[in-house]
Amino acid sequence: MAIPLRELEFDLFEVLSTAGLDRGTVEPVLRAAEELARREFAPHAARADIEEPTVVDGKVVLPVATGRALAAHAAGGFLAMPFAVEHGGLGLPFLLSQACSALFAEAHVACFSYAMLTQGVANVIARFGSDAQRDRYLAPLLEGRWFGTMCLSEPHAGSSLADVRTLATPSADGSYRLRGDKMWISGGEHELGENIVHLVLARTPGAPPGVKGLSLFIVPRRRDGQDNGVSLTGLNHKMGWRGHVNTAIAFGANGPCIGELVGAEGQGLPQMFLLMNEARVGIGLVASALGYAGYSYALAYARERRQGRALESRDPTSPQIPLIEHADVRRMLLAQKAWVEGGLDLVLYCAMLVDDRTEDAALLLDLLTPIVKSWPAEWCLEANKQAIQVAGGAGYTRDLPLERLYRDNRLNHIHEGAYGIHGLDLLGRKVTMRAGRAFQIFADAVLQSIDAARPYPALAECVAALGEALGALTQVTRHLTATAARGEVALATANATIYLDAFGTVVVAWRWLARAAAASARIAAGRANERAAEHDFYAGKVAACRHFFRHDLARTAGQFALLAALDDTALRIDATQF
Repeated sequence: MAIPLRELEFDLFEVLSTAGLDRGTVEPVLRAAEELARREFAPHAARADIEEPTVVDGKVVLPVATGRALAAHAAGGFLAMPFAVEHGGLGLPFLLSQACSALFAEAHVACFSYAMLTQGVANVIARFGSDAQRDRYLAPLLEGRWFGTMCLSEPHAGSSLADVRTLATPSADGSYRLRGDKMWISGGEHELGENIVHLVLARTPGAPPGVKGLSLFIVPRRRDGQDNGVSLTGLNHKMGWRGHVNTAIAFGANGPCIGELVGAEGQGLPQMFLLMNEARVGIGLVASALGYAGYSYALAYARERRQGRALESRDPTSPQIPLIEHADVRRMLLAQKAWVEGGLDLVLYCAMLVDDRTEDAALLLDLLTPIVKSWPAEWCLEANKQAIQVAGGAGYTRDLPLERLYRDNRLNHIHEGAYGIHGLDLLGRKVTMRAGRAFQIFADAVLQSIDAARPYPALAECVAALGEALGALTQVTRHLTATAARGEVALATANATIYLDAFGTVVVAWRWLARAAAASARIAAGRANERAAEHDFYAGKVAACRHFFRHDLARTAGQFALLAALDDTALRIDATQF
């Protein structure tokens, strides 16, 4: 497996020590997840990439191994793990569920995604559904007999949910009749289970325009054992996640399509955002896991592959040296390590916030959500690129998994909202909500980590740099939000994507400092000196932290300068000038 259990245990028990996880419970669960991922998920990842979903006699055909893996995943309790016992779940922490999910995602993301979406649908129904809806839908979803999707986008609308046209007309019996077309529906049609439960955004007659007029409906593919007017109109073939069927769906085109309103009319978007935000944390998890998979493979390749000689050697007959002995290869591997471990820790930290359930934790999670989705999607993809480069020409062939992992990870830029959308969300809404309370909670958390790292001389440079970066981020945030408050919203947000990247890099630097402090504490206590491998493990964390600060955090200085200058080049150029 790519992600070592030792890595997950370090984050869970040494870095996120406040999560209060019980080793006696967690370690057996992680081992079971690792074994299941290795046995049932990983072996057919490459095959599913080549044998894409097809339609035969009106049915979507997938490799048999996909269904077998998902059945084993559900039977192992991993689908039901984070749900309350009263809803048919196991009542285990979301943090533990995410750690297990990382193992499944890196083994075969296209397969695992069916389960990930199903969990999201079940969570929405558990949170907002009626007692009758929970009784009808939760058990078959959490048992893996039914699967779930979310249906937002439409062919004409894309990410602009304000333009959704699907209509839901009320009936006398309290149900609704849906009619409309949805596009880019992951897991929208298949034969993996007995049923598929669609969560559909639609408008009711007379609803106000824009997103305030959207309501959320449960629309099963089959209702009481009969077809429910949900029809497949086409398959989309993406560059990655090829084993996860992506569909265009019509509701009500071939017979009545009955849906059940979730909660009240007009509350569809806030309800769907629960699923979407959970999915956004999930995308960050997937991006980090795929980046880690590529890094692990590149590391093993660099240790085994002999090529070239030391620069000091002038004897062409001397033995070739392993790739990892070349400084530039080490640079690429260290960069990958810094990105993927930092991304994974951020995801697990956010999962811990979900379990926290305090108001401050919820606010901090809300602030970090666009970052936890977007930063790993950008920089763990870069890790995949560097992994290919480590393998040289072989990395670009299907003989190695690296090009597949890159293609899979590239999709995470667009999954659950395009990269730029999250920049606008972060700068335009998240940093100002509750009069900046969420941002202050974040700043306080960073300062606490800085104080915790001060006792370790090896981290002095990083302590100083993070303090400066936090100050610069705070200043530029005030500048941009003040500009928007004056009515110059377009100018303030013209470079929101750059703001998102810079903010995310500061966040991951914070997480790396916390990780390096935990490692330094072990070294200082002498616990890491008992075994050479343990000392190397902890020393590697400190080295990766130093690399991230010198190479990645340093980059934010130029970004903050550009943001402070309110660069309007992209805003002012005329469309005719391209």
